[in-house]
Order: sequence, then C-alpha cells, then structure tokens
Amino acid sequence: MDWNSRRITTILENALLEDRATRDATSYACIEPNQRAAASIIAKQDCILAGLGCIARILDVYAALDGAVTSHYEVTSHPEIFDGVRLHDGQSAAVIRHNARVILSCERVILNFLQRMSGIATLTRKFVEAVSGTKARILDTRKTVPGLRLIEKYAVRCGGGQNHRLDLSDGVLIKNNHIALAGGIVPVLERAHLNRRGEQPIEIEVRSLEELEQALEHGAEMILLDNMSVEDVKRAVERCSRLERRLPLECSGGITLENVRAYGETGVDFISVGSLTHSAVAVDMSLRVAPA
Repeated sequence: MDWNSRRITTILENALLEDRATRDATSYACIEPNQRAAASIIAKQDCILAGLGCIARILDVYAALDGAVTSHYEVTSHPEIFDGVRLHDGQSAAVIRHNARVILSCERVILNFLQRMSGIATLTRKFVEAVSGTKARILDTRKTVPGLRLIEKYAVRCGGGQNHRLDLSDGVLIKNNHIALAGGIVPVLERAHLNRRGEQPIEIEVRSLEELEQALEHGAEMILLDNMSVEDVKRAVERCSRLERRLPLECSGGITLENVRAYGETGVDFISVGSLTHSAVAVDMSLRVAPA
C-alpha cells in the first residue's frame, strides 16, 4: 500500500472513529444482529459523481475497527456508473448488500464523502465546461479542508480539472509574502535559483505588467498572474508570446463562473480556482434501505 492509499485509509478511519460507528446505540438496540439489507444510494439532483470507491473501503475499515467477523458484502453499480459521470436526479449511484447494522452504522460517513466529493466534481465540471474550446486548463489550489486534501483533489480530477501542488514540497511557488520578506522580485528569484531542490520549476506571482517584466528578466520559469484584469492578462499573454522560450502562464484571483470564460479566451495555459474546494456545495444524496 503506497503513501497516498494509507492516507486515504486514515481519512476514512478517522471519520468512522469520529462518528463512533462501531458503537451505534440505535442500530444495536433496534436491528437484529443477523439482519441483511440492501441499500441504494440515490442522487437527489443532477451532479458529477465522485467517491464511489470510498464505499467499499469504508466498509472494510469498519470491519477492521469492529474486530468481529462481519458478513459478506457487495457494492454494485451499473457498468455505466463510475467516478466522473453525470448522474441525474433520482438515479442510483450504487447498491450495498450487507449486514443491516453495518449499513446503518456507516450510512452517514458514506454519504458525507460522496456528497462532498460529488459537490467538488460538479462545480469543477462547470468551470471546465465554461472554458471549453480555449487552451486554458482548470487547476485547484491548496484551499482544502484540513486532512481531506487527497480526496478533494481527486474529486477535482473527477470533474475534469487538474491538480496544482499537492503540498508545499511539490514545487517552488513564490507569492507576494515571499517577495515582501525577501526584499523584492529580483532578490527572491536569485535565492530561489540558488536554493531550489533538483529540477523543481520556479513559479512566481506577479500583480502587474511591471512586475511581470522584472520576473521575466530574472529567471522566472512560470508566471502566476494574480488578481489582474482580463485586459492585463491578455497583454501579459501577448508579451510572453514574443519570448524565445515558451513560459507557462497561470492566472488566479477573483475567478468566477461568470468571468472564467473571458480569462480563458486571453490565451493563458492555466486558471486556478480556489472555490473548487473551499466553496463547493455538497450534492444532495440519500441512502434508501430495505430488508434483503
């Protein structure tokens, strides 16, 4: 099991522990221990599905936490249902056949992950569709719920977006606070070139066309155009198109569904959108259970 897989297992385990799922007082008091059930997970609105694989992993983690031998389970979906597809209102994402107590004890954790991840995927797809036909690719940011970054960034990919840095070790991204503390664009780029590890590309944030010129003159390898108007982004793209060596351009700051198309049409390579993860609204889903 690789590091990312272990982290995801830990995320799911922490969610079950938080809910004291193996100590479900209501299910223990009301449901026969050997009762079998079938539960359908239903979308209650149109959405992009993400997190389908969490269902079986949550059930496996529950079994490990419970420490008891649990009955065999099945999680089935229609062959055309998988992460990244569009679900319609009333459509089933999956059916779980398992011990009834276990289904009820895991119900909220399963729905929490599916609803959150599908909400992110759904919002991401809207941004991706908004820039369709341009060269711009939609990126996420590190504005994620603490502890949930791996699954939230996975949900972005389900929606058709791409991941920016996973964490702070994942590349050099010089932002305004780094520039202020280092004494300006020129000295901060000099230090970055001197101290970077391996072949990490150096990206620097600029907020004006004047700062862009400084960054270009002193070794920037990727430019983040932050909180710049559509017109200035277009000028920046035109300026960089005259360089001998092509420089990737990213824009960010104040990007919404209403203006993302205009930024995409400037010719930038990437548009990073913090709202994909920090403002996505959870999709409405329900779990309908019946005796099996």
